[in-house]
Amino acid sequence: MTTKTQNPKPKSDNPDPITGEPGAHPVGTGVGAAVGAGVGGAALGAGAAAAAGAMAAGATMGSVAGPLGTVVGAVAGGVAGAMAGKSIAESIDPTAEDAYWRKEHRNRPYYQQGTQYEEYQPAYKYGWESRAKYHDRSFDEVEPNLERDWLRTNPGVQWSKAKHPVRDAWDRIDRPQNR
Repeated sequence: MTTKTQNPKPKSDNPDPITGEPGAHPVGTGVGAAVGAGVGGAALGAGAAAAAGAMAAGATMGSVAGPLGTVVGAVAGGVAGAMAGKSIAESIDPTAEDAYWRKEHRNRPYYQQGTQYEEYQPAYKYGWESRAKYHDRSFDEVEPNLERDWLRTNPGVQWSKAKHPVRDAWDRIDRPQNR
C-alpha cells in the first residue's frame, strides 16, 4: 500500500501591499491604527497627552499589532497630542494675562513692597507659557525643568525669587473660569 504524501501549502510571507516586504500584518495594522488613534483621541479629549507621550502610547499600543501598526499608532497619537497642546496654548491670551498680573501682583503673598511689576513680569510670562508647554504634567513634576530653563535664560534672577510668580501664573491657567 502506498501513501501519497501531500505537499503542505506554502507559507505566505504576508507581503506588505505597498513595499512588498515580507511580514505585513493587515489585521494587526488595522488594530494598531485603531488603538493608536484611540489612545491619541482619548488624550485629545482629556487634554492630557503631550505629543511625545501620545506618540509613545500610540506606538506602544500599535506595536502589539505589528510594525506598521506601530507607525500608524505613533502618528495618530502624535497628532492628537500636538493638537491638545496647541489648543491649550491658543486658549491663553498673553495680553489678558499680563493685564491681570500687572493689577494683581501687589496682592500676592510674595510681593515685596516697592517692587515694580516689570520685575515680576518675566516670571509670570514664563509661568503661563510653561503651563501650555507642559499641559499634561503637574508643576511639581516639571519644576526641575522649569528651574533649569529659568536659570539658563534669566541668570541674574534666582529661582527661589521667580518660583512663586511662575507658579501663580501656572495655577491661574489651570483655573480658566478665573480668566
